[in-house]
Amino acid sequence: MRLIMAGGGTGGHLFPGLAVAREFQRRDEMTEILFVGSELGIERRVLPQEGFRLETLPVRGLKGRGIRGLVGALYRLPASLIRALGIIGRFRPELVIGLGGYASGPLVLAGKARRVRCAIMEQNLRPGLTNRILGRIVDRVFTSYEESGSYFPRAKVTRTGNPIRWRSAPQAVKDDKFSLLVFGGSAGAHRINLSAVDALGRLKDLGSRLRVLHQTGEADYAKVKAAYQLLPFESRIVPFIEKMDEAYAQADLVLCRAGASTVAELALFGKPAILAPYPYAADDHQRWNAEALRKEGAAEMILDRELTGDFLAERIRALFQDRKGLEAMGEAAKKLAQPEAAQRIVEECCALVHGS
Repeated sequence: MRLIMAGGGTGGHLFPGLAVAREFQRRDEMTEILFVGSELGIERRVLPQEGFRLETLPVRGLKGRGIRGLVGALYRLPASLIRALGIIGRFRPELVIGLGGYASGPLVLAGKARRVRCAIMEQNLRPGLTNRILGRIVDRVFTSYEESGSYFPRAKVTRTGNPIRWRSAPQAVKDDKFSLLVFGGSAGAHRINLSAVDALGRLKDLGSRLRVLHQTGEADYAKVKAAYQLLPFESRIVPFIEKMDEAYAQADLVLCRAGASTVAELALFGKPAILAPYPYAADDHQRWNAEALRKEGAAEMILDRELTGDFLAERIRALFQDRKGLEAMGEAAKKLAQPEAAQRIVEECCALVHGS
């Protein structure tokens, strides 16, 4: 099969696409896969390391950019669509899968214009603008949540869950220390970085009983690393965690945003979490993702405006002291896992292409 995976921009869109691409390759090593993304997205760094070919479009997002940014984004749309049509013509795919994010739009539109079968993946509970539009014209819509189906034509929707990068969790070597994993997505989160450092400064009495792994992103790395030198905990501060599965496996508690991939990964690993949804995410989708876990007892949620060092320290201490409650939260998260998501999407796509 010849397949285009279109979209990305953030890890939340790209990593589920990678999981599906790997599953296609596992099923048939002769599958040819081309990723198409944006010029500024995370895909430019990740995909060469993963061994996949990438082409890019000059497309930009339309929402939240102000008048000047909106005009610039609209100006780039025709060029992106023309380039997308050229990519479709050269590569001649049998299927285009939109991963979400604004780079998926031109490719899916170009695919439909060339009468190629098209599908989209919707990772969030509330779909973004691009997918809400594309859902009307594609052949299949793969969702992570049952509630997401109401935004699309019902006959096209299949709930598969959100594909993740790993098929299983690695074994962790545990000791008596309580391990806290802190991260804010692939680029870091300034508010989480500052609040975590402030909170840990109020938890110094935990001393040698607490271990921290903190992914800061590049922008805050030096400042956060310097702050940890004044704290009494065993800690590892890094701009980016390459082996994220090992980090999850080791963690007793996770402090993070609530992107769709993060939520799915927490479920697979059965990890209790304090979720601080990014308040400026399109359509506030991170809050809805976090709420889905919170209502099942699988996580706590702290809104960004409430994310202070004092309040965060209180919640970390309470969970540190309540190991049975922490374990119950992890078990609730594990019940939400859908580890077969990539396999289901590939099965549906093969049936779509081959007409069964």
